[in-house]
Amino acid sequence: MFANFLIGLREGLEAALVVGILVAYVIKIGRRDVVGRIWLGVGLAVALALAIGAVLTFGTYGLSFGAQEIIGGSLSIVAAGFVTWMIFWMLRTARSLGSHLREDVNSHLGGAGWGLVLVAFFAVGREGIETALFIWAAVQATGETTLPLAGASIGIIVSVGLGYLIYRGVLKINLSRFFGWTGIFLIIVAGGVLSYGVHDLQEAGVLPGLYNLAFDVTGAVPPGSWYGTLLKGTVNFSPATTWLEAVIWVAYVGPVLTIFIKRMRAKGPTSATPATSAAAPAAPLATTAV
Repeated sequence: MFANFLIGLREGLEAALVVGILVAYVIKIGRRDVVGRIWLGVGLAVALALAIGAVLTFGTYGLSFGAQEIIGGSLSIVAAGFVTWMIFWMLRTARSLGSHLREDVNSHLGGAGWGLVLVAFFAVGREGIETALFIWAAVQATGETTLPLAGASIGIIVSVGLGYLIYRGVLKINLSRFFGWTGIFLIIVAGGVLSYGVHDLQEAGVLPGLYNLAFDVTGAVPPGSWYGTLLKGTVNFSPATTWLEAVIWVAYVGPVLTIFIKRMRAKGPTSATPATSAAAPAAPLATTAV
């Protein structure tokens, strides 16, 4: 549940910051008339994310076990790739995100500003698609539905509240540290999702080694115990892990985590400026804060 809360919080806060930048900028330049266009784009992006989640959840019903495992395993690997890309993308582009969004707004303000629907749709839609895909993969990995969805929903709700408080200038958060520490944790979670995808493909017969176990600690960590459930829900730990799963996990987490920490440190102290209000001049919410 915590892992899903974290992905909902992080992705939701990214989307909230984007919306805050867009709304603050058009208000600042005196175009309150196009704020509705931005919210329309946001609504369409949310609808798309929900539709993708529904297709992923119900689209495999009626398929054979092997087909479901192939689809589930493949999408889990894709989800891990999406999260990895998202983490490094935010690390690389966050400081210039505000200026890029303002340029997009300026280029789509002609006439009634209907182009802003697309600006908001694509900016928020990316976060929504990543969230839907990763949460679906986490649900598949844990075998539960209620807790992962509840965790993600709570995370999104909290992110909306935090985004509003930041926009109003009531709250300041060191976004650099927030995205840094959550990025480290999500890399570990993504490693678990990736290894789960490999296990699914092994069960489908696509990959070998289903019965070649690297370790089996089921006796010490029963899957039904509270600590087994906790490990499964946070880092997708499996008490019975095959050699291929273990090798893939180490080959992913080791290099990716090392590269991420090195790049995060290379950003230096200038990236640690606390968040400022989105309503401030030029809406510097993401350009100076992340």
